[in-house]
Amino acid sequence: MRNMFKYQYKRNAGLVLAAGLMAAAGLASCKKYTELKPKNQVDEKVVFTDSSNIELALNGVYNTATVGSYNDSYSGRGYPFGAAAIEQDEMRGEDMVNLATFYEITYKSTYGTTTANNVAMWVNLYSVINQANVFIEGIQDAAKNNVISGPKELQLESEARFLRALSAHELVLHFCRPYADGNGSQAGVPYRTVATNTVQKVQQNLTMPRGTVADDYKAMLADLDFAEQNIGTGNAISKANKGAAIALKTRIKLHMGDYAGVIAEATKLGANLATPGSPVNGYKLEADPTTVFGSYSKNTESIFSIANSVNANGDVNGALAQMFGSSAPAAGRGLVAISPNLYNAAYWPTTDARRNLLLRQSGKQYIFTTKYTDYANKGDWAPIIRYAEVLLNAAEAYNRTGNAVQAYLLYKTVHNRSNKVGTIGNLPDLIPGTITDLTLAILNERRVEFVAEGRRWPDIHRLALDAKYGTGGIPAKVDPAILKSSGADYDTLKAPIIPTGIAAIPYSDYRFLWPFPATETASNPTLKASQNPGY
Repeated sequence: MRNMFKYQYKRNAGLVLAAGLMAAAGLASCKKYTELKPKNQVDEKVVFTDSSNIELALNGVYNTATVGSYNDSYSGRGYPFGAAAIEQDEMRGEDMVNLATFYEITYKSTYGTTTANNVAMWVNLYSVINQANVFIEGIQDAAKNNVISGPKELQLESEARFLRALSAHELVLHFCRPYADGNGSQAGVPYRTVATNTVQKVQQNLTMPRGTVADDYKAMLADLDFAEQNIGTGNAISKANKGAAIALKTRIKLHMGDYAGVIAEATKLGANLATPGSPVNGYKLEADPTTVFGSYSKNTESIFSIANSVNANGDVNGALAQMFGSSAPAAGRGLVAISPNLYNAAYWPTTDARRNLLLRQSGKQYIFTTKYTDYANKGDWAPIIRYAEVLLNAAEAYNRTGNAVQAYLLYKTVHNRSNKVGTIGNLPDLIPGTITDLTLAILNERRVEFVAEGRRWPDIHRLALDAKYGTGGIPAKVDPAILKSSGADYDTLKAPIIPTGIAAIPYSDYRFLWPFPATETASNPTLKASQNPGY
């Protein structure tokens, strides 16, 4: 037995090693991948000769996306798509406040080539990519050898390709300049499609250049187009499906500034309708925004989430409820709170139902999210993409291409779900004169709707060069040391009066990008020669 999916470095050989599929002992008795613990491994040559093991092997890819590893161990920290990853995307922004040393490096932008959080993201994202590649090559051979049928191979390959594209996009968001900088001409990350499981393939991947951001986006869309055509319409929230592939394309095309493309994809999911609702898998907004999180495994709005369970989660150091939850009166660790800048924003009405997902810490100090509440079992699922995002992606695209009527309808659909008729925040049927900038209103709506879901940094990244709507880099942030311990700041101060304490970092600064890990550049001469400037 060997660890085939662990992405690790063997410095004395100067090679990056990765091996393939892991599945827990007693495969036949496992009912779903969230019950698997990646400790006992089965050689890939055995896995792909037995159809009963192949889908469980794919579950191993999902498992790595869920739990990941930390400092070369199996200690789960919620990388690359669990709690740690979501907090990385929040801590790079300004809508949440870091309260402990756990994410201080990210929050204060003091990272380097050996700092744990950014290194763990790189290692775990490429681990998922490599596992997907090993799986794809394995099932292609299995189909050729009649172990599985051709249609089944295409379905399973599509799921792996979806995870590969999702992982690659996260890499681009942290290690590359946005698509808007030179229309994708800036340096990208290697889009690896070859499994690193032999010495020959190791050498092939070591010589692979960075390519461009445009190259990466082209490859992502190719994977997602393949998935859309071959994956099927299964509606399990924790599994990639046709709806998830289309939804992710709306996100990716928004990052490319391809607004017509966003509209075309979102139309497949019903964003063009007067009453938005998807003909694929029946996606629609839940009537109550809290339902999505109270029923994370079964609701009409979640398109794709990363599943956790009592047996497979990011443990106490990486579970969603532990990381985001208040320590009192809840049972979390109180690591990150909602920033007063967002909490007191004029565009977040006090009557908004999304405030029901907030909890004030005992003693009237910080305010935390309650989107994740399974403190005991650590089983909250990590939301990756919801129907609300598809609607807001389309709303922005419609407005930027001149269709303010449909843009406002979609914006209002999301906003009014949380602001019922008769409340201060409810919007009427016609565009009110108070909304003089609908694009700005849509962007602000995203900040409220997706807080604590890791969507803030992606918006900062894609809009960095937008003269009107961008932050111009990493925004200034609240220093918790400046806030009053009583928590009075949350109720009295309004942005931008709250002292930031942590200065903004301009887009031109090298810290806008994360560096490639030292372990990577030590064994990969190609990437060492093209390390991000400043590191």
